[in-house]
Amino acid sequence: MAFFKRRFGARRAAANAHIIGICRFSYNALGGFKREHATPAERAAYLYAPERLDERFRLFEAITLPSIRAQSDQDFTFLIVIGEDFPPGRLAQLKALTTDIPQVVIQAHAPGYHRPVLKEAINSVRRKGCYSIQFRLDDDDAINARFLAEARKTLRVHFPLFRASRHVVLDYTRGYNVRAGAEGLAAEPANHLFLGVAYAMILRPDVSLTVMNFGHHLAWQHMPTLTKTDKDMWLRGVNEHNDSGDPIGQNTVPLTPQQEAQFARDFGISADRVRAIWRR
Repeated sequence: MAFFKRRFGARRAAANAHIIGICRFSYNALGGFKREHATPAERAAYLYAPERLDERFRLFEAITLPSIRAQSDQDFTFLIVIGEDFPPGRLAQLKALTTDIPQVVIQAHAPGYHRPVLKEAINSVRRKGCYSIQFRLDDDDAINARFLAEARKTLRVHFPLFRASRHVVLDYTRGYNVRAGAEGLAAEPANHLFLGVAYAMILRPDVSLTVMNFGHHLAWQHMPTLTKTDKDMWLRGVNEHNDSGDPIGQNTVPLTPQQEAQFARDFGISADRVRAIWRR
């Protein structure tokens, strides 16, 4: 009987858990970028430059959004944070790209330090009284179609750990660095700890902190972690406006037809659609 009660508690906690993803889409933040600017106006001029936004929208449409649509677990909120000064025409473009994804919530915020702003955004949509599974995603990255379902399953299977801990990190280490362009997709396999993509923080209902309270590279210093080596759980975009400064994507090679089929299956990403987006 005791085992049944524990099992029922785990199942109920996992079933009721609220999954929240957050994506900073060219948000005019104070800090939060490796490339610094003296004023918010200078930052806005950089972020909203037409050529840069053209690239960000292509990557978002081709890489990020397909992986969100493809999730096998559809019970989640995907929060996109933009600036209050985001160009109106571009906001219309963003809404058009996401209109078929009911999980998307777009929030506009004034310039501010990105961690407090994103924490506020997350807590504004968070359901009270249930576990919160939170992930972050850059606007040129992707997650495996089973990532959210696996995160919910992990909460159920390892529930004693989550019940005893205020917050726990779930991190998948394997994926690809990916380039997208008119010729399609090119990729190189990669293996990283706490990269921040296919990475989630699972928080107890009584904890008001969020995934944005901790730098993803250092979260292991503050809480238990579960590290999994399932293959191909994330794609990390490589492009002209990478802000991380990491030397990635130097050994990407074009995908074979078999790999293109794998990316379509695992991430919902069509190489033909990628080619079409870059050639229009």
